Amino acid sequence: MEAIGAERAIVVTGRTVGEREAVIDPIRAALGPRLAEVRAETTPKKRLAEVAACATAAASNGADVLVAVGGASSLDVARAASAVGSRDLESLREGLRAHGAIAVDDDPLPIIAVPTTLAGGSLSMLAGVSAAPEGPHGELDGGSVGDPRLMPAAVCYDPELVAMTPNPILVGSAMNGFSKGLETLYSSAGTPVTDATASRGLSLLAAELPALGNDDQEPNWDRLLQGVALAQYGTTRADGTTFSVVHALGHALRVHTGVQLGVAHGAVAEHALAWMFGEIDGRRDLLASALCSGTPADPGAAVVDGVGELRSALGLPDGLRSVEGVERDVLDAVARTAAEGFLGSNAPPAPGVDASEEWEGRIWPGTPHGPRGLSVSTEALRGILEAAW
Repeated sequence: MEAIGAERAIVVTGRTVGEREAVIDPIRAALGPRLAEVRAETTPKKRLAEVAACATAAASNGADVLVAVGGASSLDVARAASAVGSRDLESLREGLRAHGAIAVDDDPLPIIAVPTTLAGGSLSMLAGVSAAPEGPHGELDGGSVGDPRLMPAAVCYDPELVAMTPNPILVGSAMNGFSKGLETLYSSAGTPVTDATASRGLSLLAAELPALGNDDQEPNWDRLLQGVALAQYGTTRADGTTFSVVHALGHALRVHTGVQLGVAHGAVAEHALAWMFGEIDGRRDLLASALCSGTPADPGAAVVDGVGELRSALGLPDGLRSVEGVERDVLDAVARTAAEGFLGSNAPPAPGVDASEEWEGRIWPGTPHGPRGLSVSTEALRGILEAAW
């Protein structure tokens, strides 16, 4: 706060973290007179009502910074609250329903992120929110907000803090963070810099994450957090994201079933990779060099097997049939939603497109059916889901 000239903070967190004295008491003590209020009200639904309440609390307390403590829910609510300014809940709800996105205020509040999971959502300028309670089929009426000014001014990675998070939450979040690194390497939106950071991040995570699923082994929390920070670096930036096939499917599964994003990624990632390697090279050598020891004879198969082994080591479900709340009859709708929300410019490079030679310092101009990006159709996504079932 001193470094960015901030004097008064609203802490944004969830009830579980807010009630855990070992986590929240040191934060209260460290902020001291700079603390205006702790709002421990966020939920995985990331409701717009809480976004508006946070923004109102910041204004009424004269706060000049939001400190987000927790997982993706708290980080997203803080980002959205930073963006909305003095707008009331009803106008925000109407705007979100009309446009699917929240317009960013002219002077958004800075954010300091203190993540307590391994999901890798802290180095991001994007947030998702929901405008209304669930509908009859579990859908949320929601949208997003994104702007370079919503990137946190600072992120505090505290190994001891993350180690306090319950293991069932951590393993799902870890698969989410890991998949960000995977997709950055095969997405058309990658760059030489993100190739380097994601490769190193994946190497660290592949080596250290299995300890999370082993009761007899203590994870190396420092290396885990280094891996998460590197894997998520550059995944969201002013000119786009690196989110690709796995994230499209994971988001759609969450929309239709409410499943935790990391659990969804764990169920579909190896099958998405197997599909991709059946169509194109998919930068399998680069992925294999990050995930595998030595030089495998079949890099694609080694990557698919390595991702499956990691998912198994974390104790995550080996198929969608084993994920609570996911029924087979929803897969068609999931595939359609994933196809509609898929970012074509992030499709894996099409055959004959060499990302390492043709990168031009910007995101690829491909579309789902464009010359640079591999076609990612509803039928292809449905096939991946069937394989993941």
